Amino acid sequence: MENFELLMGGFATALTPMHITLMIVGVLLGLIVGVLPGLGAPNGVSLLIPLTFTMDPVSAIILLASMYWGALFGGSTTSILFNIPGEPSSVATTFDGYPMARSGQSTRALTLAFMSAGIGAFVGIVVITLLSTWAARFALRFGAAEYFAVYFLAFCAFVGMGSASPIKTAVSLSLGLLLSTVGMDTVTGSLRLTFGIEALLSGVSFLVVVIGLFGIGELLATVQDGLKFRGVASRIDPRDVFKTMLELPKYFTTIVRSSAVGIWMGITPGGPTAASFMSYGLARQWSKPGEKFGTGRPEGIVAPETADHSAGTCAMLPMLALGVPSSATAAVMMGGLMIWGLTPGPMLFTTQPDFVWGLIASMYISNFVGVILVLLTVPFFAALLRIPFAIIGPMIVAICFVGAYTVANSTSDLWLVLIFGVVGFVFNKLEFPLAPLVLAMVLGSKAESSFHQSMIASDGSLGIFFSNYLVGSIMTVALALLIIPQSLKFIKYLRSHKNVDAAV
Repeated sequence: MENFELLMGGFATALTPMHITLMIVGVLLGLIVGVLPGLGAPNGVSLLIPLTFTMDPVSAIILLASMYWGALFGGSTTSILFNIPGEPSSVATTFDGYPMARSGQSTRALTLAFMSAGIGAFVGIVVITLLSTWAARFALRFGAAEYFAVYFLAFCAFVGMGSASPIKTAVSLSLGLLLSTVGMDTVTGSLRLTFGIEALLSGVSFLVVVIGLFGIGELLATVQDGLKFRGVASRIDPRDVFKTMLELPKYFTTIVRSSAVGIWMGITPGGPTAASFMSYGLARQWSKPGEKFGTGRPEGIVAPETADHSAGTCAMLPMLALGVPSSATAAVMMGGLMIWGLTPGPMLFTTQPDFVWGLIASMYISNFVGVILVLLTVPFFAALLRIPFAIIGPMIVAICFVGAYTVANSTSDLWLVLIFGVVGFVFNKLEFPLAPLVLAMVLGSKAESSFHQSMIASDGSLGIFFSNYLVGSIMTVALALLIIPQSLKFIKYLRSHKNVDAAV
């Protein structure tokens, strides 16, 4: 009941003409970001943050969150109509979405995607509403050692549970931690890794890094792939929309299962992309014999879209309640909160309840707005994608450089964008994950500070991380997430080789 009362207060904050306008604008901007390859939600949000510096934090976070929802919807549009995922988390949607659209059922495919996405996001928002206060109260028991244990858990979870190679994830994390140490040490006051370059005295801006990695890097990859847009008919038939809505209850089991997968992968560092692939795989395993996926199966659209959006929404919970983002976009948003002078974590719910619950309430509204707007704007974005990429590409480059320059009005940041654009391109080609790098940049200084405080309090003894039940449990879980998955993979590897040797 307490959360319900707080939510009603949040609706009073969110339901103002200005905030509703910001939601509409944010969703529309997000749709553009999601539709255009080379942008994506993390880069879109990072480009928008400098424009929010003059806004109050509530309005700013509502705009950014709305843009995030729109980006997730936009990625689905291009996946279905053009077989081009605008977002990495929309890749699984192409497997059955595009074949269904090619068979003349584009309206049905889009409606299944948008409605199941809306349901998945709604379930995720309900989870945030129910668990946020409990999570914040639980986190009030945390000291420096407990916070370091949580950050360590986030790093270990990315390595142990991520879909990428553990070694590649560790390299990405290490690079992010290294970048977070550039500049002045907050404890000793000494300069680190500046190499005599004056521009690095204040450190490396994570916004500039994100713009380079996700903007320029993805654009370079898109250019190398020789992207050509091949679309299908994109006119929305209202009668088919309502007919498909009535069809959704048939997939109730798929929606519930996919929502559960999305919730788990959103709260943990699995993320929307892993959730969509996992949910698609489960849908195939649970399908009836003879139902061939990849030919336009409705469950092949419903499953990844539901999981994608529930995971993307639930990623906000650990970011707000614990100060630990579980996705690249949540990490960028957390960086924005810190720029605005707000510290994510349990005290945020006590000191800024209007901010937190205004954001949660806006999620309900912007999710509904997103479903409506995406259905209305599909023909427009389909026409936009028919513009030659030779025109769209330079526009994306210009947006990236303008966004990077406005962070600190520094020309050196433009060089950093180029450098990290190349890094992002190389990481993309070598299949190194980028989300751990962004996470490490955001959490690196906080983890280092917590570690320093813990060492001072314990006179340099690492035993402080197992000094009580709470911190010991978190550290044990972190080590288990790091060791157990790799041990199981190694055992599986040994068994497979043993079977091969026996067959020979």
